[in-house]
Amino acid sequence: MATKSKTQRDPRREVLRELGDRIRLLRRKRGLTQEDLAEALDLSVAYVSLIERGGRNPPFTTVVAIAQALGVGTSSLCGD
Repeated sequence: MATKSKTQRDPRREVLRELGDRIRLLRRKRGLTQEDLAEALDLSVAYVSLIERGGRNPPFTTVVAIAQALGVGTSSLCGD
């Protein structure tokens, strides 16, 4: 199986990376640590870290919970 170059990245993974970047940015703007966010969501810090790095595809209900914990609408996390 051939490996993909950086220019041939899976677009689904890019979407997850963008979601994670938005979550990280908003979390930091609010002065929260990953631990703070994880505690508010009743998730592990490791899972929050994976989401922020684009390593997990969280269920929509988790995305909604993250948005609520950050005080934003889901469109702020998912929108363009």
